[in-house]
Amino acid sequence: MTNTIVLIGAGNMGFAMLTGWLHQNPDLKVHVVEPFVPFQARARDAGAHPVAFLADLPAGLIADLVVLAVKPQMVAPVLADCGTLAGYGTTFVSVAAGITITAMARALPTGTPIIRCMPNTPASIGKGMMVLCADPTVSAPTRQLTEMLLAASGAVAWAEDESLMDAVTAISGSGPAYVFHFIEALTEAGISLGLPSDMAGLMARQTVAGAGLMAQKAAESPTVLRQQVTSPNGTTAAALAVFMQDQALVRLVERAATAARDRGIELGHEG
Repeated sequence: MTNTIVLIGAGNMGFAMLTGWLHQNPDLKVHVVEPFVPFQARARDAGAHPVAFLADLPAGLIADLVVLAVKPQMVAPVLADCGTLAGYGTTFVSVAAGITITAMARALPTGTPIIRCMPNTPASIGKGMMVLCADPTVSAPTRQLTEMLLAASGAVAWAEDESLMDAVTAISGSGPAYVFHFIEALTEAGISLGLPSDMAGLMARQTVAGAGLMAQKAAESPTVLRQQVTSPNGTTAAALAVFMQDQALVRLVERAATAARDRGIELGHEG
């Protein structure tokens, strides 16, 4: 392997992955295809080699991986122009929600190895969650290279059953937005109780950040951690009684996650 990567799309997610790769391995050769000039500039500043269009890539370029970081509706038209990049064992990796391995395979030469990936936005600070699913033609060394690259942006897990990827999207892919909305709600609750807005916002952000880090590092489960901070008949117990009555919060989150999963399935059909 030459450890040469082609990244198609250098928006927020693509750029987050790019910076993680080059931070971990400055000698990695990354060619970026991105028509938006400011995004080209920041990719160049990060150490990549940007071009505006696929046709502008160096002639005869052979890449280990071609990573598609584009919107789901753009995957098919982009892949239709990628014929010259396929071959030589090059593996295609897509981070587009809902787009199946089968759908990508239809747009590529027969036998092209494909990996489907669902990252999330905390990858931009090295705290992301990347879940991968590979078709059987992907080699072990390519799996290792892909995992090594994505580990620079956070935790990596493999789903051997692709049917789980829409659920992955609903939990970790969309999950940061749920957490951000909870911070918004906790901030508004603080304001409604009379706290200044800046103080309420700081308290909400720091509480969620601290609790999340504690849950990650503690040997105990989140259930045990919750119980440890909940004194009988205390203030926390009073609040949790509202969240937990008839499993209100659990059921709400399940409904939200189901809606996200179902939309991922729809996106796959649209693609």
